[in-house]
Amino acid sequence: MTIHPDPSHTSTDKNLDLSDPVNATPTGPAGATTAPAPTIRKTSARMADGREIIYFDDSVDPVRIWEDPRDLPEVEPTPVARFDSLLGEWVGIAGHRQTRTHLPPASECPLCPSTPQNQTEIPSPDYDVVVFENRFPSFGGNAEVPAELAESVLFHEIPGRGRCEVVCFTSDHNADFGDLNPRRVRTVIEAWVDRTEALSQVPGVEQVFCFTNQGAEIGVTLAHPHGQIYGYPFVTAKTGAMLRQVAKYRQDTGGNLFGDLLAGEIADGSRIVTENEHWVAFVPFAARWPLEVHVYPRRQVPDLPATTDAERESLADIYLEVLQRMGHVFDDTFPAISGWHQAPVSEGREDFWCHLQVLSIRRDVGKLKYLAGSESGMGSFINDITPENAAKRLRDARF
Repeated sequence: MTIHPDPSHTSTDKNLDLSDPVNATPTGPAGATTAPAPTIRKTSARMADGREIIYFDDSVDPVRIWEDPRDLPEVEPTPVARFDSLLGEWVGIAGHRQTRTHLPPASECPLCPSTPQNQTEIPSPDYDVVVFENRFPSFGGNAEVPAELAESVLFHEIPGRGRCEVVCFTSDHNADFGDLNPRRVRTVIEAWVDRTEALSQVPGVEQVFCFTNQGAEIGVTLAHPHGQIYGYPFVTAKTGAMLRQVAKYRQDTGGNLFGDLLAGEIADGSRIVTENEHWVAFVPFAARWPLEVHVYPRRQVPDLPATTDAERESLADIYLEVLQRMGHVFDDTFPAISGWHQAPVSEGREDFWCHLQVLSIRRDVGKLKYLAGSESGMGSFINDITPENAAKRLRDARF
């Protein structure tokens, strides 16, 4: 695949040649066809307050507006990160996010294309996929940290440097990610790849996380289908725990923990949901959530930029199939979180195995999995559905 800067507009982004012939036809949902490899036009512009906006277009000859007509004050976020010395984890502190937009009516949605009546974050009358800097970022800016906190052992604080971006998957306000066609999912994947590479180069960023929240029950503040990308100024707690386990397993056995777990799931088979030439989707042995699926590439790669064009092609199909199966287990809404676990920027990359986690808090029709006493208070999960039963339900789902 090739991503081209738009010749009609000056862009500071480099021309990314991602061409790779695709010879295989991966299997997917019944009747599905492999996502064609579109030529994606990438164009960068600036919003009225100086934030960057990037169009990823797979449409032919799209009409785009580059000038943001709004009168916006310049964004000056000052988040910090504080270290919890008891748990050994970082916590972001971003008080400016209290004023972020919360569930506006569809007519005032800031992620829809702009109209004369509603000037939004995207000035164009239509778009394919758009990425822009978050107006209310959890990380970013240049906060000053008092010397006594910067040097403290017990109360250690660092500037919350990094970058947070919003990814709009479609201009259709009423769609979900699972409603996209494979071609558009392919464009989203390329946007994730491009932004993972870009954010990994931002000074101070230690880890990049692409994720999607879906459904009011999850706590989304904007109904329009979108995801986010965080460039953290530290390695997150979950990834840090993975790195420690992987290192211990390497020392004890000489093997790769990710790879051996994947091989074990394939050999057992009872928790496999679906698979194709390049990817395997399964319910993990110790699943915490009522519906939880991990999607692993068959070969070890540290992050999405390390995947081949063929792997990205088949990822679009299997990702959609997983979402559709999960959404049809219960005849109810499908509140979910999807997130890409990628290797940190500067540590643990040799053994890390990039993978996708999709989870839902839906445990039955009319019932949700709430993180109550044991989960929230002690971090000890109790799952009401056995992973083997969950996998069978997912395999049997009609969609």
